[in-house]
Amino acid sequence: MMAYIYLLLFLSYGVSLVTSRSFPSDEVIALTTFKEDIYEDPHLVFSNWNVLDSDPCEWFGITCNKERQHVIKINISSSSLKGFLAPEIGQITYLQELTLQKNKLLGIIPKELGMLKFLKVLDLGMNRLTGPIPPELGNLSSVVKINLQSNGLTGSLPAELGNLKYLEELRLNRNRLKGAVPAYSNSTLTANTHGMYATHSNLPGLCSSSQLKVADFSYNFLIGRIPKCLEHLPSASFQGNCLQANNTKQRPSSQCGAESSESHQALSPKHQRAKDVAKHTKASKPVWLLALEIVTGIMVGSLFLVALLTAFQRCNSKSAIIIPWKKSGSGKDHVVVYIDSELLKDVTKFSRQELEVACEDFSNIIGSSPDSLVYKGTMKGGPEIALISLCIKEERWTGYLELYYQREVAELARLNHENLGKLLGYCRESTPFTRMLVFEYASNGTLYEHLHYGEGSQLYWTRRMRIILGIARGLKYLHTALDPPFTILELNSSAVYLTEDFSPKLVDFESWKSILSRSEKNSGSVGNNGAVCLLPNSVEKRHLDIHGNIRAFGILMLEIISGRPPFCKNKGSLIDWAKDYLELPEVMSYLLDPELKHFRYEDLKAICEVICLCIQPDSSKQPSMDEISSVLESKIDTSVSIEFKSSSLAWAELALSS
Repeated sequence: MMAYIYLLLFLSYGVSLVTSRSFPSDEVIALTTFKEDIYEDPHLVFSNWNVLDSDPCEWFGITCNKERQHVIKINISSSSLKGFLAPEIGQITYLQELTLQKNKLLGIIPKELGMLKFLKVLDLGMNRLTGPIPPELGNLSSVVKINLQSNGLTGSLPAELGNLKYLEELRLNRNRLKGAVPAYSNSTLTANTHGMYATHSNLPGLCSSSQLKVADFSYNFLIGRIPKCLEHLPSASFQGNCLQANNTKQRPSSQCGAESSESHQALSPKHQRAKDVAKHTKASKPVWLLALEIVTGIMVGSLFLVALLTAFQRCNSKSAIIIPWKKSGSGKDHVVVYIDSELLKDVTKFSRQELEVACEDFSNIIGSSPDSLVYKGTMKGGPEIALISLCIKEERWTGYLELYYQREVAELARLNHENLGKLLGYCRESTPFTRMLVFEYASNGTLYEHLHYGEGSQLYWTRRMRIILGIARGLKYLHTALDPPFTILELNSSAVYLTEDFSPKLVDFESWKSILSRSEKNSGSVGNNGAVCLLPNSVEKRHLDIHGNIRAFGILMLEIISGRPPFCKNKGSLIDWAKDYLELPEVMSYLLDPELKHFRYEDLKAICEVICLCIQPDSSKQPSMDEISSVLESKIDTSVSIEFKSSSLAWAELALSS
């Protein structure tokens, strides 16, 4: 009996091994590349996507066929994924469904998706995709549903969509699509804008899609007439465009521009008479009025010319860089972005080679996030450094990303305070593609590590009070001493680094998020040809969230005195737990970290009062960092006398300071 069981186990293992080995490696590589191009995954949907696992059938959102030999579905919706669509998805040959709706996907729709001959559902709705709809989607010979609604797609509707003979549902609403609805089929004659007729014997059109039952083109910028073959659709399917449709509400002419007006037919007799009256009125104007109009026109034209020449000279004084605008097989799709050559003149530029030596071949990783890695290193004959390296592929690096990267370096370089991490310089190289920030390293690790993983006895009461005061001084400097002010993107205990004497240093290691978020807002504002001059005031400034910093400081103070993280799975939110103790003097001591043997009640009371002011829901009632710092400085005692009786560390610190 036991031999029979062993035989069954052996056979099942063999079958699973054969199945795993037979899984196509190109499909696994394609999925891995897709994951790598997503730089923000707040819900951790990729947490079980193990790149070492050659069988992805158990990965979240993945469905395989019965034989577990091919991926047939990718369905990851409403997950707030932020990143780009990898062209390699087109290599998942047997894919039948690609559903990624309600995320934050950026960039263009890869033309490689047109290679998916078995795809039945393509749902990329409610993302942030830009650029044109690839004509290659007309090669999806099996597709039944296409949903691209609520993106930022531009360009015209590709006539190739008429090749999709099984297409039943097409949703393109709420984009920025232009041009006419391609209706012509093999036997149709269409009129061009000059009234001439041309045959399209080799071009398809949506009238060729005989199975089309549901279609929505609303809220775009489409022009012309609604094709007769689509008149059976609800009128709401075409509203919010620039179409010639009396029974459907369209955009006002001011939003449609000249392109829409050119597509209209000749003026009606009524409009023609109005036009003749206008001509007659113009001809009967007195000579003095005509002379005044001419002089005014010359003055306005001169002012415009002066402004144009000034802008042109400013552009010429900038250094130009050419950055790929989007992934392309050719070298033609580029945008020229002019960047102020004076912007980084006072900031030290490091070479990748010297940073590689300092960080031991980039092997000493001390932190990471979805979009960056943090290395520790030591410069030759210099200080210890913390190096932040952006994780993004070169083909995804746009001109706007380069602009905001340099702006961020300039912003960080102007910070100079004893409680802020000092930016030592930056690294920008093309081969290999490199974008890095170099900070001075605080050798005692992060406050988070000391509070939750270190020896609690090292953080006695007075030391914690000094850390709180140091953070408050740093934030006061950022909010009040700088013009414009500066805020930490993610203020928490992991953003506070400690020196050997436990002095706090605020370091904004999440700077990359500011760079990426600002560039996203410009992702669709530049075409693939020509150059654009970006003057200092024409770009988005760094995100400023003073109220958010003050609230985060309140939570951080609570974390420092309690030794508890801001959120815990078992115990929930730190604020929810603490609110019952913050305002009641008799139970305030329940907030304290058990590691603390001594504390000053006056300090604790002052801290709790400030915390309550910082975390209140109405931000208009929050005090400023100037006020918060003044209260803390006046009420907190940082002498070491309270620890003398029990702490040898305090005695040692007193001896060193004397």
